[in-house]
Amino acid sequence: MSDTAAVMTFHPQPEPGEARPWAFPAPERGTLPNGLTLLTKHRPGQQVVAVEVLLAAPLEAEPQGLDGVATIMARALSEGTDEHTAEEFAAELERCGATLDAHADHPGVRVSLEVPASRLDKALGLLAEALRAPAFPEDEVKRLVANRLDEIPHELANPARRAAMALSKELFPAESRFSRPRQGTEDTVRGIDAKAVKSFYDAHVRPATSTVVVVGDFTGIDLPALLDSTLGRWTGTRAEPRPRPVVSADDTARVVIVDRPGAVQTQVLIGRTGPDRQDPVWAAQVLGVYCLGGTLTSRLDRVLREEKGYTYGVRSFAQVLLSSADGTGAALLAISGSVATEVTGPALADTWQVIRTLAADGLTDEERDVAVQNLVGVAPLRYETAAAVADTLADQVEQQLPDDFQAGLYVRLAETGTVEATAAVVNAFPLDRVVTVLVGDAAKIADPVRELGIGPVTIIT
Repeated sequence: MSDTAAVMTFHPQPEPGEARPWAFPAPERGTLPNGLTLLTKHRPGQQVVAVEVLLAAPLEAEPQGLDGVATIMARALSEGTDEHTAEEFAAELERCGATLDAHADHPGVRVSLEVPASRLDKALGLLAEALRAPAFPEDEVKRLVANRLDEIPHELANPARRAAMALSKELFPAESRFSRPRQGTEDTVRGIDAKAVKSFYDAHVRPATSTVVVVGDFTGIDLPALLDSTLGRWTGTRAEPRPRPVVSADDTARVVIVDRPGAVQTQVLIGRTGPDRQDPVWAAQVLGVYCLGGTLTSRLDRVLREEKGYTYGVRSFAQVLLSSADGTGAALLAISGSVATEVTGPALADTWQVIRTLAADGLTDEERDVAVQNLVGVAPLRYETAAAVADTLADQVEQQLPDDFQAGLYVRLAETGTVEATAAVVNAFPLDRVVTVLVGDAAKIADPVRELGIGPVTIIT
């Protein structure tokens, strides 16, 4: 045995570096000769490139009696083109390692592409092909319509979805597109055929009113030339986007019970419309609503889940419905959760008491500080991927916000005080101006709810 002792060499322990300031990435803007608006952002290291396409084909533009045609059109964009059948197009996407999705919402149709940077050229060519020359084959449209009809019974059986449908129908006037399901009803979807889809596409989809967002690592890629040779081939007539409708709602206090005999739980959805992102109060509203029910440590969860054991969780949120630069947009302000049937009345009573206490005593500085840390402190992690950045940039365009809105929002959240956040959340949920939807066993919950005196009670089946 050697007398020489083994010597272990330790590498020096890494020292923490200085914290670097962070801000939400600012995009570069441009326009292709065909009128297509471009937002691009180089993100070194993001080898999966994200592309978002916004098409000015809003739900309110759907022909009367054809609710859901925008959804079918969005789904049909990748179901065959003038160069590839549906099967061939799917195979070409797969060879690129790309995913292509599309959905329709109130502001318009959004098409989302993710692809490795090394295959961006091929994938952008396929995306451009789907946008400029979709075939809308009759058999594929029939299949998509059948699929959508199959989805509807499942949605109606889902208590959360059923509550959302009932709230929309209650809040908005019958003539408003907001009052009806985004993807159409069984009656309206049945009337959709390839001709209707093609007509909607021809009327509303063109490059001059569309925007493309591209985010990722563009090292070694001549992005302007690539975009010009792919999306630049998409042609169409010049046209102005449709004016956005004014969002009006009736939030007079009332209760609607969607009867589900035998249900062991009650789905609760309390909502009204309020300020959207265009309003200066938005930052304070986001902070206050988060303190009320944005996380496991929020006021509603502390009472309803931790103290009373009524629920696994209750959340409050603000969801933009339609935002407009002229200030006529709105957001849905809501409280959502499910409780055991037998405690529906007490759970609602305690929810009202939480809001009353909040109005009387206000938020605490500690609640405000935790909310700011959760919303602002984790933002760099939230936007680690190209897809997250592209999605938010697309949201800003969709909601007619400036490119620096998200960056400014985090600054405003950090500067918002406790008193300001309290006032915003109290104004968001005035208890005499909210509609309460309950999906549950009406025979067991109607009388306890009436006794609360929170508004007239209507039962529907």
